[in-house]
Parts: sequence; structure tokens; C-alpha cells
Amino acid sequence: MPALKAALEGRQGVYEGEYVSTLSGAQVWVAMHCTPFQSEQNQIEGGIAIVENITERKQSEEEIRHLAYFDPLTQLPNRRLLMDRLGHALIASNRNREYGALMILDLDHFKSLNDTQGHDVGDRLLVAVSQRLAASLRQEDTVARMGGDEYVVMMEGLGQSERSAATQAEVVAEKIRYALNLPYILGDRETEHFSTTSIGLTLFCGQDDPPEVLLKQADVALYQAKGAGRNAVRFFSPAMQAAIESRAALEGALRQGLDKGEFQLYYQPQVDQAGRLIGAEALIRWLSPKQGLVSPAQFIPLAEETGLILQLGQWVLNTACAQIKVWQDDPCARDLELAVNVSARQFHQTDFVEQVRHSLLSTGATPSRLKLELTESVVLDDIETVILRMRQLDSLGVRFSLDDFGTGYSSLTYLKRLPLDQIKIDQSFVRDIPGDLNDAAIVRAILAMSLSLGLRVIAEGLRPRHSATFYSTMVAKLSRVTCLAGRCQSRRGKA
Repeated sequence: MPALKAALEGRQGVYEGEYVSTLSGAQVWVAMHCTPFQSEQNQIEGGIAIVENITERKQSEEEIRHLAYFDPLTQLPNRRLLMDRLGHALIASNRNREYGALMILDLDHFKSLNDTQGHDVGDRLLVAVSQRLAASLRQEDTVARMGGDEYVVMMEGLGQSERSAATQAEVVAEKIRYALNLPYILGDRETEHFSTTSIGLTLFCGQDDPPEVLLKQADVALYQAKGAGRNAVRFFSPAMQAAIESRAALEGALRQGLDKGEFQLYYQPQVDQAGRLIGAEALIRWLSPKQGLVSPAQFIPLAEETGLILQLGQWVLNTACAQIKVWQDDPCARDLELAVNVSARQFHQTDFVEQVRHSLLSTGATPSRLKLELTESVVLDDIETVILRMRQLDSLGVRFSLDDFGTGYSSLTYLKRLPLDQIKIDQSFVRDIPGDLNDAAIVRAILAMSLSLGLRVIAEGLRPRHSATFYSTMVAKLSRVTCLAGRCQSRRGKA
């Protein structure tokens, strides 16, 4: 052994090291410690070598390293190794001024496969996807699994032209999308499974943006691809980022607004044929100190997406019930009904009936003066549960109105089964009457059907012939009504 001979000859003294031996015909890792023996005259008289087979330890170390940097299911690089390679790619890009591309993709509706076929089938799909991804890329490209059904592809050396780099990256992204759209055989039976993917893509050149920012940009583009209907490729743009940041800022302001009581209820009058005030609809408004009056079209969808609609809806319900109590103590307003819009997410809470009951009892509001307005999206989701819940509320005395009637497709199917008191004709059928004969015919049909079913009808957006007299009368009547949370306001249509 050269190491032992060198130690005995005194050229290196004590020797310690590790090396691979193939003397046995197999590759074996060996650790050696060599110490020479010297005479009184410092002459080498011999030595001792301790040799240890460390192959198993080396294999364990390699397994630990592999687990630290590779995904155990697909054997692809994991996030840690990707970030390391991306950092090196940015340094190289900064040196040669060549563009690279980073794309994030995930599988559309992957959760449905896991839920219906089981996680073992889902794992087979993830492995098959990783194999197709690797086959679609150059050897120098990196494909990593970030977890779940999310993958990241990093490409380098796309040239110094941004336009050319974008074209190349888009071609690869479409190639990947096509490959992943081909059928898969996942089970023992020869049944084909089809899956699609959404891809978000961003370019990089130099070290202007750190790896975390590039991943965020690609993720924003992925969000846009999903918003476009999935199975699509989208590039990141600064406008996308601005939109996402604006949405995040609005969400933060919305949460803060709920905590600080920045919301108000406005009351839109509802009248009968003679112009007599019979009730009102509660419309929520957000008066932000920084943004001013924020349109419900902006914050209601955001509240739905984030789940804040539950807190917001509960506040509306409590405030509306308190308003009913104020009105019923006023001789001029005691017969008024107050309509409150209820979101699908709010209505389908398991304790929604109890929430309504508590609001009524805590405020002392008369239940028959509360009218809950439900849209078809509420009604058509789990119809049997909806009917049961509506009957429970009906037993309390609460009334129901089906909002935006005529705009859906299945209202007539369930109309006779629901414990409704009223249907509201959507203003899209009303605003052009009497000029539009088709709209007039639709409204007449709805009125005739409602009469047969014993339902009251209310129309949105009605424009009375003598609008000035009409609205001045409404405002005069409402001025005698004390509003609890903000102002009473007469408005045309519904906002």
C-alpha cells in the first residue's frame, strides 16, 4: 500500500485517509490509520496500519445526502437542491449575460384523483409525470419536485436576446404541456387516465432578482394560468405582480376594516304598486379611511375567496336585526321588512340556523320582518340540506326571497319545493320595459307563474314614470326612520 510505505519511509509520518479499494473485485470504501515505529536512532523499524471497512457508513452518508437534496418518491431534485442550482445559474447568467427561464407547473385537479383513486394511484401519476418532464428537457436543465403535485423547471443558456429566450421557453413549456396531457396507465387495469397541467413562466438574466423573487414571479404566472381556465401557459409580467400585490393589500385592509368597524349598511327602499314603502334591502358599504368608498364589486368577491365573508355576513345579519328592532319600535316603520343577502358559504355553515336564531333573540327583532335573500348558487348546492335548513328557519318565522330570478338555469326545477315567500326578478329583465317586448313577455310569464304558486314578486331596477315625485316621497318616508348603522338611502336598482 503506497500510503503505508510512505508513512514507513518517514516522508509523511502518521497517515490517515479514506479511499476506494477494488482489490477484492468489488468497490470497497476503506479508512486507514498508519503509524511508523522508529528506533532510538530515528530509524524506521516497522509500523502498524489499522484498516477499517467503512463501505456501510459511506452508503448511509450518501443516503442521507440523497434524502437532503432529492425527492424520495420521484428521485428528482428537491427545493433545497433547486435553490442551490438556481443560485449558481444566476451567477453564470450575470457573467455571460445569457437569459434563463424558470417555470412552475402543477397538475390540474390532482386532489380529485387522490380522493377518488387513492394516494397510491396519485403517487404513480407523480412518478410518471416526473419521467415525462425529464424526457422533455435537455440534460443540462433541472426539473425539481417542490412537494405535492408542484414541479419547477429551470433552463439556462437561452441566449442574450430576451425575445428569443422567451420564444424558446414558451416552446419548451408547450412541449411539456403536450407531453403531460397524453394518457396515463396508472392501475392494474388498462384504464387510461387523463391529466392536464397549468404552467407559470418567468425569465431571468443576471442577479437582478434573487431566487425567491423568481419563484414568486413564476407562481404569480401559474395563478394566472389557472385563472384562465387551467391547462394553459402564462408568462409573468409586472402588471400581474401589481395586481397580486393590490389584491393582498386590499385583503389586509379588509381584515383591518372589519376589526375597526369601517362598514356601514345602506337601506334601499322597496315599494308596492301604489308607491307605498313596504321594506328595504340592506346593502353593505365599505368606507375606508385610505381608499374612500370601496365598491362591493371589489371587496365582496375577495371576502368570498378568503373566507372573510363569514365574519362580514355575521356582522350584516346582527346589524340588520338590530335595525329591525329599531324600526318595529317606531309607529311609522313597524311593518317594514328588511332583506339581507346571504352568501352560499355563509348559508352552508352547519350552525347557520343557530346564528340567525341568536341574532334575532339578542336584538329582540321580530323574525317575520327578516327576509333572507338566497341566490341560485345557494339553492342548487346540496338541495336537500338547503330545504331542511330553510324549513328550520321558516319555523322561526324568517322569510325567504330567491334573488336574481331568471338569470340561472334550474330555478324552475326546485321552485315548487322551496319554502319561498318571494322571488325577485333580476333588473336585466326590467330596465328596458316597456320598450323591449321580449323582456316584457318574460316578466309577464314570471308574474303568472308566481301567482299560481302563491309567491310575492319584487322587481329590481324599476324606473317609475314620475321619478322625482316617487323618490322625494321615499326619502321623506325614510327620513322618519332611525338608521342604526349609517344612512338610509334611496337608490335606483341594486348595487
